[in-house]
Amino acid sequence: MTDTAIKPTSKASRKAAAKPVFQPFIPANVVLPELTLFPLILGTLLGVVFGASSLYLVLKVGLTVSASIPVAVISITLFRLLQRLGIAKASILQNNIVQTAGSAGESIAFGLGVTMPAIMILGFDMEIARVMLVAILGGLLGILMMIPLRRALIVQQHGILKYPEGTACAEVLKAGATREEHAMGHEASHAQTEAEVAHGAKTIVAGFGLGLVYKLAEGAFKLWKDTPEAVFGAPLAKASIAAEISPELLGVGYIIGPRISSTMAAGGVLAYLVLIPAIQFFGSVASVVIPPGKVPISTMSPGDIRSAYILYIGAGAVTAGGLISLVRALPTIWRGLKGGLADFSLKRDPGGPAEKVLRTDRDISLKWVALGVVGLIGAIMVAHSLQMNFVGALLIVLFGFMFVTVSSRLTGELGSSSNPISGMTVATLLLTCLIFLLLGWTGPTYYVTALSVGGIVCIAASNGGTTSQDLKTGFLVGATPRSQQLAILVGAFASALALGPILLALNQAATVYVPVAPGPAALTPAAVSTLPTEALTGSQHVQDAATYRVWQKPDPAGGAATRYLVRNDGTLAYLVDPGINGHVKVRPDGTTVTKFDAPKATLMSYIIKGILNQQLPWALVLLGVMIAVVLEMCAIPSLAFAVGVYLPISSSLPIFIGGGVRWLVDRRSRNRAQSADLTEAELAAQSDRSPGVLMASGYIAGGAIAGIGIAFSAGVLGAFDRDITKLMTAVNPFLGGHYADLLSVLPFLGLMALLFRAGAKTPA
Repeated sequence: MTDTAIKPTSKASRKAAAKPVFQPFIPANVVLPELTLFPLILGTLLGVVFGASSLYLVLKVGLTVSASIPVAVISITLFRLLQRLGIAKASILQNNIVQTAGSAGESIAFGLGVTMPAIMILGFDMEIARVMLVAILGGLLGILMMIPLRRALIVQQHGILKYPEGTACAEVLKAGATREEHAMGHEASHAQTEAEVAHGAKTIVAGFGLGLVYKLAEGAFKLWKDTPEAVFGAPLAKASIAAEISPELLGVGYIIGPRISSTMAAGGVLAYLVLIPAIQFFGSVASVVIPPGKVPISTMSPGDIRSAYILYIGAGAVTAGGLISLVRALPTIWRGLKGGLADFSLKRDPGGPAEKVLRTDRDISLKWVALGVVGLIGAIMVAHSLQMNFVGALLIVLFGFMFVTVSSRLTGELGSSSNPISGMTVATLLLTCLIFLLLGWTGPTYYVTALSVGGIVCIAASNGGTTSQDLKTGFLVGATPRSQQLAILVGAFASALALGPILLALNQAATVYVPVAPGPAALTPAAVSTLPTEALTGSQHVQDAATYRVWQKPDPAGGAATRYLVRNDGTLAYLVDPGINGHVKVRPDGTTVTKFDAPKATLMSYIIKGILNQQLPWALVLLGVMIAVVLEMCAIPSLAFAVGVYLPISSSLPIFIGGGVRWLVDRRSRNRAQSADLTEAELAAQSDRSPGVLMASGYIAGGAIAGIGIAFSAGVLGAFDRDITKLMTAVNPFLGGHYADLLSVLPFLGLMALLFRAGAKTPA
């Protein structure tokens, strides 16, 4: 509250009088166990698990969801079980350490999935050293740059910047507090009851189990078709509708809500029910190839039309939508930057002597922060795999600080799900590539340099927003900031080490080696001898264990480079269709694979190549830009719509269905709340903490973890996958029958019903 009874006579006293008085749940003079080994290890492991599921999601649909609340619920539940067994117990501050360390994986997964696959699309290998370096450097840089901003954004802006996910997570932690902690707590009356916490824990575990079992039944045992589809004839020739009926996409739609999910689905409707039929209508009469297509439009499938034309339109729309959202945030950017710079001018060191600084106000010393940033920049400069120069390192520092501030500020105002990290990354790449173009740096080497700048800044901004949510949670519950900062540094480092190999493994698990028909040598033996070697992986390695040379063939039209395995005599042996952004979904032995569209990584590759080489079909890109402009003129958020244009409709439709379930639940809750006299803000906060959100989080974690396992096992158990697919296609009407598309919807309806039941149920 603000003290208005005193009339200050000086500027300093007026500023002091205007400062709100806040008391955290655990007072600053109370010392509880906090940064201890077991909670730190548990949080780190949970961060890797939820980071892996988030990486799976961002490669599929370009979205992630916050992991803080699910991790907090799991931590409270696990420690209660261990306490009953007499093994261990945890304070509210230790549970906060678990969620802090566990939240880092999700933000790093987003940055990796948005940027690193673009290296492969541009014609370079996703080297493990390069991917892990970008993850580590970006993750740690974002946290270090957020530390000096804590006081400006979290403390001084308390009551102004809400940090919705951080505030909701604090409520969950208060719910799990002991009676003794409630006795010393200042806000015990606002916390959930123990019965509500127990019910929430059961809900998220149930959701995880359902998502896991459903996905395994669908993907591993082929009990039903995973993507029902209908392709229309005249008059909407080549129009189609499809849905990937998976628990993780249903859960994403429920969490992001009906407004954003319906806007995304509308973009898919435009692409698949308007643009593709229109291109077919006008192009079907042309006997010639219309660039950037490779074959006449009359011979194309809906997927071919999407790959040749719609992707560029969607890329233009996403770019424009991201930049528009960034421009709208400029006032926020300026306020955040001023606050961050003002924080650096503080006279005292936040990590100074304990007797001068309250426990709840102790940060890692700014001296260590500065040394850490300098050390990371030095590592960026000397890392050969990043192909970085001084200009690139300088851009990382400038863009990194600016967008970490922006990300934290926007997270405080809008929440993590509405934070336009992609738009910041697009802006970083645009500005970096324009600078490189002015300097004449347009060769392929600078593709990697520009993308390394964008990747590190993207991960730093993403992790900066996550760190600010965690620090807000700690501010509310009375944590020690320094303990949280150390915990998230450890969690980010561990997640970066784990998620890099997972990214490469996901790509490799869905890679298809397509045999090339015999023909003349494509390269001379001398040229072949300079190329790196590689063997087939996965199930195809059993059929051919030979070692080949790897050749990245550039596309003169500016598209993605084509990867080949070449024999020593220069002849082509295999076309390597990657798991990320690939198109071949059936192996030579007939087994099917699930590809990852990586929509935002593809967009990043278009931007880099389009500016540095000017080889993109700019007419299509500008059509997408104008779509975004028209939407903004109609007061419709263009970024979510543009993502829907870019994604396959099979991805946006189940998200829309999840949003529809959330709409039904919220409508029922609103009718129930009329008698309870709740405001719209209170109703929205209650909805964000409802059992439905926890069930949806369980769906996401269970489905994504099962999906990762299925992708990995397909390479090891290729024979099983082939045999089970052949058998179930022959005998199972849900997979290969005439009505398979219709019948496969029935299990998904059951999943929807259970989600609605969880969301609509009155909390205990």
